[in-house]
Amino acid sequence: MNSRITQMLCEMVRIDSESGDERIFHNYLKTTFTNLGLKCIEDASLKKTGLGANNLIFILEGDKTQEPLFFSSHSDTVKPGKGIEPVIVDGVVYSKGETILGADDKAGIAIMLEVIHRLKEAATLHPTLEFVITPGEEIGLIGAQALDMSSIRSRFGIVLDSAGPVGAMTLASPTLSTYTLEIEGKAAHAGLEPEQGISALEVLAKIMANLPHGRINSETTSNFGTVEGGVASNVVADAAVLTGEIRSINFDQFEGIRQIYRNTIDTTSKIYGTTVRFEEEIKCYGYRFDQHDADVERVTRAMMKAGITPRYEVSGGGSDANVFNQKGKKAINISIGYEEIHTVNEYIPIAAMEEAVDVCLALIESSSEVKHV
Repeated sequence: MNSRITQMLCEMVRIDSESGDERIFHNYLKTTFTNLGLKCIEDASLKKTGLGANNLIFILEGDKTQEPLFFSSHSDTVKPGKGIEPVIVDGVVYSKGETILGADDKAGIAIMLEVIHRLKEAATLHPTLEFVITPGEEIGLIGAQALDMSSIRSRFGIVLDSAGPVGAMTLASPTLSTYTLEIEGKAAHAGLEPEQGISALEVLAKIMANLPHGRINSETTSNFGTVEGGVASNVVADAAVLTGEIRSINFDQFEGIRQIYRNTIDTTSKIYGTTVRFEEEIKCYGYRFDQHDADVERVTRAMMKAGITPRYEVSGGGSDANVFNQKGKKAINISIGYEEIHTVNEYIPIAAMEEAVDVCLALIESSSEVKHV
């Protein structure tokens, strides 16, 4: 299948854009979208983020009586994402196998471009549409976090960045924090005078044994990511470091787990006489929509009009949708068909991208029901 959307995806994945190295791809996007007649707004966020490029917003002006609508995808890919060579087998796009494919999330951008082409070819009346491209999503939603949301006119939008067959809507996504715990003990010779030392590794082990971790319940998880400590087998370890994360759909549960961490760390460190430093950072805040929310029902109708059966999902992962919702722009993340992301086995059926285009067009058409105030 040599469709336009396939050609666009294959062209884009060949342009390297691992997180932090998005500049060349963003230059390509600016040329491609503006050649289609869209206005480009580029912020100056890279000065703050240290990424390879700024956030981009492309505007397709439309009927001012209709409520504007935005679509969003991210431009960066995970590693290994250099030298991607796509191959098409039986209507499915893969990489040759040495790299990821990068359909996460360049398929989302290909869907955007195909939507624009079809609207122009059909001369369809539509609302003003905003296409938001963010860098640095894969390493902490960095681009979206730095985006000035007042630069987006739309109240509501769709994030094209979820795996699985087309039809899924992410109605809930977690609050996520990462942490680093550093413990300072006291070194001593492990064979001659171990009692003179305080093992930071022993203290860390005691703390970890009393912390909730893994699957805590259906809405909450925590994870021990890395452990470092000690310098030699015959030295009582005077330092240990633990990194990890906490996630929960339920913010009260999230706060409860954080408090358990603080209490356990403080109590144990006092018992052993160690110095500790516990630093955490909330990477994104969670959101939850009801299935009967007006905008959810609007997306549901668009999917059904496109012949797609809607599915309502809760995600354990974050996306730019978390940031949009946190900062006052309502956003729903929908699936666009890619599978086995972040692996060299990543793939996407071409038919799935075409289905996602149909859903977007049906949603745009439904905007005539929502008058702009």
